[in-house]
Amino acid sequence: MNRPQIDIMTPEYEVDPNPILANIRENHPIYFHEGLDSWVLSRHEDILEALRNPSFTTENYAWQLEPVHGKNILQMEGSDHRSMRAIVTPTLRGDQLRENFESVAEHNAKELIDVWRYDGNVELVSQFTLRLPLSVIIDVLGLDAEDKPKFHVWYNAIHDYFTNTAGDPEVEAAGLRTHDELKAFLMPLIQERKMNPGEDLISKIVHAEIDGERMSDIDIKSYISFLLVAGSESTDLQMANMWMRLLENPEQLKAVREDRSLIRTAFAEALRHTPAVLMIMREASEDVEFHGVTIPAGATVTLMLAAANRDPRKFSAPETFNIFRDDLETEKEYTAAANHMTFALGRHFCIGTYLAVMEAEIATNLLLDAMGDIAFSNGKSPKQLGSFVRAPRHMPLTFTPIS
Repeated sequence: MNRPQIDIMTPEYEVDPNPILANIRENHPIYFHEGLDSWVLSRHEDILEALRNPSFTTENYAWQLEPVHGKNILQMEGSDHRSMRAIVTPTLRGDQLRENFESVAEHNAKELIDVWRYDGNVELVSQFTLRLPLSVIIDVLGLDAEDKPKFHVWYNAIHDYFTNTAGDPEVEAAGLRTHDELKAFLMPLIQERKMNPGEDLISKIVHAEIDGERMSDIDIKSYISFLLVAGSESTDLQMANMWMRLLENPEQLKAVREDRSLIRTAFAEALRHTPAVLMIMREASEDVEFHGVTIPAGATVTLMLAAANRDPRKFSAPETFNIFRDDLETEKEYTAAANHMTFALGRHFCIGTYLAVMEAEIATNLLLDAMGDIAFSNGKSPKQLGSFVRAPRHMPLTFTPIS
């Protein structure tokens, strides 16, 4: 089988994955990647099929995520998945989402902005986007403020574990250690919330029932561990990507400033054009054929979301960041029928989607209220880093303070 000359997991890919992804998508729509021990799919229609076809399961998360989080909702299938999703989804949607998160997100965003809003400069990642989502989740879970630094350490350890493509043994050990430390911290807390429930999210999950069934303590612990990372990473990295693209396109930033309803559209376009999550994996439960090639049962399949998001068969001028494009439907992009692939689709569509866009909308409104004439400090776009998840790790900005 013909394989690409310059592949993912190379230094060239780390510098700029998009030309390589375009080459793979157009010339190698399916191939076997020996380093990943995985089949690779990259076209929009193929990934759409894989995400919706029940033959592609999430059993692979047993070895990807379980060592750190424990068994979690992502790797569950069938009735187990439906039951857990039915318990946790209402807390992240609609009225419960607003009740649980909205005021907390606004309070945390204002608190972070107030530290630097009159300085005229900010390192947007370390001083805002990296801190906001995790701080919100910690508050909503009802954890003590003094525990925030500890959770930031755990969050970074888990993130580094999942992106440890070099196989650094110290990074792996830190991730596995975090599993034990989080378990020791959370299990007594879950018991305490059983005895003395409050208005926090842990109390609500502990006492939630579906058909008379509650989640087990260990399932609750695994879900909280997963939520701390998934609910933060997808927001903080994606928000940084959106701001980078808007600042590169000042006419679009101006439009967003003048019409705040465009924030949701800008975030949706960033999810398509510059996704924080470049790829996800699935496992074939039976033989499946693509382009005349059979993926055997039990094989891992890597879905190149970032490649599908720029497939010219689906999107016009796909390489261009354009919040005014007519082939992306703003509200649809936050549902399981989205055109972009960044939050997956079907039964495993990301349950934190509405939380992510709500936080991005609140944060962007407050940032625009505090900052005028925003620009990159050195006049250059920041460097993006990452092969599996990708975003700027630093974004120094100058701005004119708005009173």
